[in-house]
Amino acid sequence: MFGRLLKPPVVVYAHCDIPCGIYDPTPAKIAADTVAKMVEKINQLPANATDATTRGNFVRMIAVKEEHAQICKKELEILWSDYFKPEHLEKYPKLHDTFWKAAKLCSKNKQNVDAAAAAELQGAVKEISDMFWATKK
Repeated sequence: MFGRLLKPPVVVYAHCDIPCGIYDPTPAKIAADTVAKMVEKINQLPANATDATTRGNFVRMIAVKEEHAQICKKELEILWSDYFKPEHLEKYPKLHDTFWKAAKLCSKNKQNVDAAAAAELQGAVKEISDMFWATKK
């Protein structure tokens, strides 16, 4: 009995696989917008700055950019694997390709500071969001 009390709990993270039916592309959009905003802020930093404040801000902005690119990928993968069904693919034949390219853009945005790639990610998330909301009508 005491062993069970001392054993640490197991932490589990998952979107419900019941399925709950609660899906929304908004978290992916917010994450993609955050990536774009961080790229914008990074590009506004003085290129030759060596002061600790600017360097610290740069490091934090990179971390936030990469974290939100990963959040975007996770949210898109949930929609792709849990929400969209074969009947959606019939209506949107480019569905799989659109998601695959969006996931690749998430990775590209983790690896680079690229305003064009950030804008492409925002566009891809919007396209997925438009498909999502069209299926909800």
